[in-house]
Amino acid sequence: MATFEDFMKLDIRVGTIIEAKAFEKANKPAYQLKIDFGNEIGIKKSSAQITDVYKCEDLINKQVLAVVNFPPRQIADFMSEVLVLGTYSKQGVVLIKPDKQVENGDRLG
Repeated sequence: MATFEDFMKLDIRVGTIIEAKAFEKANKPAYQLKIDFGNEIGIKKSSAQITDVYKCEDLINKQVLAVVNFPPRQIADFMSEVLVLGTYSKQGVVLIKPDKQVENGDRLG
């Protein structure tokens, strides 16, 4: 069982998707995302298997939550730097986002 201290080790932040494109070399359908986490963290890349629910053009300027302190992960020829959070739902993975517009880099707390 995970402890509260385990949860506190995660650095979960809000970022805004500024670029999204199809990830042709991924084993499963995915997008390559560039996400702006503000001045402290900057722009990070992520691979996200969210193609069942979202089109690339619908993702631009969408705020999302992501774990920003996992080690980068190589996926094909792409280095994914953050883990975008979503729910496994009937229609596919649905992104977790703030209820209201907030500052990029805000922490989940």
